[in-house]
Amino acid sequence: MQYFLLSWLLLLSTTLLAQNQQWTVAPDGSGTYRTVQAALDAVPKNNRTLITIFIKKGIYKEKLNLAKKQNFVRLLGEDALETILTFDDFNGRVPDGALEPLGTSEASAFRVFGNDFSAENLTFQNPATTGQAPAMWVYGDKARFLNCRFLGFRDTLYPYGYGSRQYYKNCYIEGTTDFILGAATAWFEGCTLFCKAGGTCIMAASTPDSVQFGFVLQRCKIVGDAPADSYFLGRPWKPTAKTVLLNCELGAHIKPKGWDHWGKESNKQDAFFAEFKSTGLGAAPKSRILWSRQMTPQQAALYTPAAAFRGWDPEGK
Repeated sequence: MQYFLLSWLLLLSTTLLAQNQQWTVAPDGSGTYRTVQAALDAVPKNNRTLITIFIKKGIYKEKLNLAKKQNFVRLLGEDALETILTFDDFNGRVPDGALEPLGTSEASAFRVFGNDFSAENLTFQNPATTGQAPAMWVYGDKARFLNCRFLGFRDTLYPYGYGSRQYYKNCYIEGTTDFILGAATAWFEGCTLFCKAGGTCIMAASTPDSVQFGFVLQRCKIVGDAPADSYFLGRPWKPTAKTVLLNCELGAHIKPKGWDHWGKESNKQDAFFAEFKSTGLGAAPKSRILWSRQMTPQQAALYTPAAAFRGWDPEGK
């Protein structure tokens, strides 16, 4: 009996260890890996168990990529302000030996293709000031970011995936023109968006017509050092773009019109841009363009993470 009990306990402990792997990245060699990319490369294809990669404080200048089928990866920074993943590629740069320049997606400092990815307490940065230069590009489904910072200029955060589900909570996102863009269903909860001087528009959604929810901001603050009346909240990158603000605080740099149709009259009928109970100096419901919407409490109540994410609970892990 004791033999079988010990065997069962050993099997259980081995199973739990396999289900909860943790690796450490430290440049000084004190961890499992010296670089973040080396740790990402070690994630097996078709992975089905959570792998936590703890990243010690430091500035990691690396072009990062998490490939398709490298699923269930969690990046955990030691400190959000002092654990910085950075690279300075930009749209139009021709890498050494390449025949063609980089596009916006290829220029991203970090690209995530895998599903069930999460990141906590990290800074993602692209300091390039030339052209579009994303700090983070996310294709995979069910991506979650908690207490992260996204630093850049144009196209800082790119929730790319066609209808993929992405959750951002208590994050800080800064940039200039279109610094949040893409086709994903992305929910921003309690985030701070910082509009830098020199920009024109915060968000450029490209929501597919087959997807009900695009970008949703709830209880977010939109601040910045841009001049008064200089930023639109959003514009439709694709005709059926969808962007909704719920109980957000808006600074004086937001234009009274609120939204831009990007020079195409038909976008006024196809896009869905709406607000519910915006506050602050940038909240001007009576001055908003007529084709945007001020939602009723009943309409706003339909916007919940459960509805947007179609059964996925980002707080469930």
